[in-house]
Amino acid sequence: MTAVVGAGGVPGHAPVLGAEAIAALGVKADGVYVDGTFGRGGHSRLLLDRLGGHGRLIALDRDPDAIEAARGITDPRFVCVHGRLSALSQVLDGLGVGKVDGVLMDLGVSSPQLDRAERGFSFRRDGPLDMRMDPSSGEPVSDWLMSASEKEIGEVVWRYGEERFAKQIARAIVAARARGPVRTTRELATIVAGAVRTREPSQDPATRTFQALRIHINQELAELEIALPAACERLATGGRLVVISFHSLEDRIVKHFMQDASRPPRLPRDLPVRAADLPAPPMRLVGKPTRPSAQEIQANPRARSAILRVAEKT
Repeated sequence: MTAVVGAGGVPGHAPVLGAEAIAALGVKADGVYVDGTFGRGGHSRLLLDRLGGHGRLIALDRDPDAIEAARGITDPRFVCVHGRLSALSQVLDGLGVGKVDGVLMDLGVSSPQLDRAERGFSFRRDGPLDMRMDPSSGEPVSDWLMSASEKEIGEVVWRYGEERFAKQIARAIVAARARGPVRTTRELATIVAGAVRTREPSQDPATRTFQALRIHINQELAELEIALPAACERLATGGRLVVISFHSLEDRIVKHFMQDASRPPRLPRDLPVRAADLPAPPMRLVGKPTRPSAQEIQANPRARSAILRVAEKT
């Protein structure tokens, strides 16, 4: 975590499941809320519209570009902190905030990140093979690919991309780097395309590999596994946790966390405790998972895989 800045973002950004997410939070006019993934502020702006004069919104993002965008929101109820999602508790402690009334997490990569070639997230735009959410820390994908073993590369592509040709892709990358560094998105996409024998007509051969490398280099799933229980701990009674995920690995973690948190603790079968005497679970599930409408997907095809889940602190 580094700087704290005053509110703001880029106008015109339509957040995925925006209205649904804000409705799921059940915003109280004087409540305190956290937008754990500011991005370009689409959800934050919708949330601010619902807050009253004494409400408060705390946003986080690890991307310096998002923090710069946040400077455009000049609202005294808002503050944006440069930090990882997993630092949620430390951020709140640093701001002197105890319990909050809602936490929103919009996971994955943002459209501005995909659209800027120099960030290296997309195989559709040639640029340096970076993919770091925070370019000021960690190593870019290009460096990791030069040092990782063939086995490590294959395991990452398989685990985080669910790519059935992971071994072939890893072998092709190692063979290519023997001839020289793999430095650009186009170079990597070409290598992967040569190693993938078949693919669904609507999907580029590099899709799963780029997803896997991005998740790995940013430790996205580990961040989520830390952030979910932290959010639950900071919620006030009746506070809502709303999470939008975009692929099965994220959603699996969110689903299992919410389900487990909404069940009484498991005790040994022979322990003489009545079900009525068991401590109440910390959360309860709210509604069913929500997906974007056909109209939203038509307007924004990147929304097609989104799924929203909600749980409430008991």
